[in-house]
Amino acid sequence: MRRLLYYFLLVLLAASCASIGRPDGGPRDETPPVFVSSTPAPGAVDVTPHRMIVNFNENIQLEDAFNKVVSSPPSKNVPTVRANGRRMTVEFRDSLLPNTTYTIDFADAIKDLNEGNILDGFALDFSTGPTLDSLRISGIVLDAQTLEPQQGMLVGVHTETDSVDSALMSRPFERIARTNQYGQFTVRGLAPGRYRVYALDDVNRDYMWDRSEVVGFYPVSVSPSVEEIAVSDTLYASTGEDSVAVRGGVHFLPDDILLSTFSLGYSPQYVKDYKRPERRRVNINFAAAADSLARLAIVDGVPDSLRGLEWPAWALMHPNATRDTLDFWVTDPAVMAADSLRLALSYMKEDSARNMVWTTDTLRFFFREPRDTKKPVKDAEADTIPPVHDALGVRPSSGSVQELHLPFAFEVSEPLATIDSAAVRIEIQRDTLWMPVADGRTLSPDTVNPLLARVFDIKWEPGARYRFNVDSAAMVSVYGEHNKAMTSEFTVKNKDDYSTLVFRLDGLDDLPAVVELLSTSDQPVYRTAVPAGGRDATFTFLAPGTYYARLYIDENANGRWDTGNPETQLQPEETFYYPKKIELKKNWDIDQNWDIAAEPLDSQKPRAIKKNKPKLKRGEREPIDEDDDGFGYEQENYNPFGGSGSRNSNRGGGNRRPSGGGFRNSNTSGLRR
Repeated sequence: MRRLLYYFLLVLLAASCASIGRPDGGPRDETPPVFVSSTPAPGAVDVTPHRMIVNFNENIQLEDAFNKVVSSPPSKNVPTVRANGRRMTVEFRDSLLPNTTYTIDFADAIKDLNEGNILDGFALDFSTGPTLDSLRISGIVLDAQTLEPQQGMLVGVHTETDSVDSALMSRPFERIARTNQYGQFTVRGLAPGRYRVYALDDVNRDYMWDRSEVVGFYPVSVSPSVEEIAVSDTLYASTGEDSVAVRGGVHFLPDDILLSTFSLGYSPQYVKDYKRPERRRVNINFAAAADSLARLAIVDGVPDSLRGLEWPAWALMHPNATRDTLDFWVTDPAVMAADSLRLALSYMKEDSARNMVWTTDTLRFFFREPRDTKKPVKDAEADTIPPVHDALGVRPSSGSVQELHLPFAFEVSEPLATIDSAAVRIEIQRDTLWMPVADGRTLSPDTVNPLLARVFDIKWEPGARYRFNVDSAAMVSVYGEHNKAMTSEFTVKNKDDYSTLVFRLDGLDDLPAVVELLSTSDQPVYRTAVPAGGRDATFTFLAPGTYYARLYIDENANGRWDTGNPETQLQPEETFYYPKKIELKKNWDIDQNWDIAAEPLDSQKPRAIKKNKPKLKRGEREPIDEDDDGFGYEQENYNPFGGSGSRNSNRGGGNRRPSGGGFRNSNTSGLRR
């Protein structure tokens, strides 16, 4: 019996040893913090608190509360928000207005301490008077040109008046909210009435717009309302059986406002930088693009006969495309020899009344010759003006491979005075011989850089071998420098090295448009125009690779995307994204149908090229946008605004900017522009 008891104890001991281990801790917590109570209570009236205390069911943390949490109506001093354990405290730093509904909107600033689960769209309200205003306006804010969700954008409203535009620039918003990581917003605590809705990147925190800030506006006033709806809840019994219970709920409207943000591109004009990088060149950079060319005159540092002369008399000017960078190539020897120059720069600048007027700045330029360490100091000091370059530089643009559909171009290091076209040749290889190209002697200045670049417009033979031949002293610069002899060989691509893509467009409403092919970094690499009434956008000579596509309605047919202006109630030109990636391989010809209104705007842009992506939860994987064939599409799942269906799940499409809120090509409701 003792032996049996001994063996029994051994078995128990072995079993207990085998079961020793760390507990798994249960399933991961994926539930955000739950609101328990607050002082004052939600919806309280006739209260004027100095602080608000909010309690949750677990420990919480705040993320960027200073920028994310807003008090509506806005106050001059932003409330101070702190978290300590399960308690959050909001300290009001300004006196509260009488008979006013206050809303503290926390957006997505609150999350639990351990797992970081976000409590999105949480807000509390109370009233300092006997009534509580409870209407809401909801929607989403997207960048007008890129359709990027605009996180952390301020959304505000003004009561509709006859002076809507001046209100945007002269007085703070009446009610405000902040967009969450999806670009979504809800302005709460509204009284019945008609409102104008705006989005604003309020850099200076004055709750008003100035011309340097990003802005968006809804083109018509809106009237918030509420409707009663039936909400179905599924109840589960302990036996596992389920049943459906129906209760009453409310739906706040409108909940589909789309605000497209844009910048006027306004920047105060001034001279940002100026320098003399070499004796022969003066460089001036402006802070903003210019509509007119600047004037540059000599003030001092040269003989009296040259004072007062403007740049055409003593320099050649090369502006960039936007005229905010100017290079002046000095051609007068006396000006070139001066170590110190004082120049008067005249340019267009906005005055205090916002009128463009000419203004003049006096700039001083210095130049000191770099010391040649190989030469004795006494010899270096004996020199006057050493040569700047040993020879005129010539650089072909194509490298070893030439695109079949593009001309051949080359660039020189200094402006040209003369060029011997017979000594600058394009030749083709025939067996072992190099033969002149018949149409290879027509040289013309490049339209983008006429001062330094020249172009050969040649009809290339696919796959052929060519060479660019330049004889010695074929070109002479304005400084008398000659080029050295050079030869550069290159091969022209074959036709089957390229792909062709054609979009069959629908939904343009006979308006002109521009279609852009985008890189994987969302940058345009190819562009083609679609005339009014056109239906096809054709791209030829495409390099194989991965592309995305964007279309904008070119309403004024000027070939570029134009921004809006809230002062004139001008909306930016509408933009649409093709919601799939495009994989092209060599010698592919692809026809692709594209209905620009088939998807709502907030889900058109593929996630792979979105920059403002929502943060993923711990352990959560990136959603998949495309199918394996490169043309699949999976709609991104946005978090709803909360409440009883407060955001439409629209599958219809965008709308032409409405005069009264109409939709364009929508079978169901879509986001309203």
